[in-house]
Amino acid sequence: MIKCNLSRLMGEKKLKISDVAKDTGINRGTITRLYHETAVRVDFEVLEKLCVYLECEVSDLLELDESNV
Repeated sequence: MIKCNLSRLMGEKKLKISDVAKDTGINRGTITRLYHETAVRVDFEVLEKLCVYLECEVSDLLELDESNV
């Protein structure tokens, strides 16, 4: 299972979903699904925008959780 650390990263920077959506131009629903880990797919463009905005690597945002495989 792929784990999305968006909620943790946003929490560390004290960001709201609405802030990220407004600042990045990413659809609020997309961010919400990633934040709550209910997304079933994500575009590379979205990953790139989030990584640039949060100043992180893809590996900081997404990780493989092998305990649920």
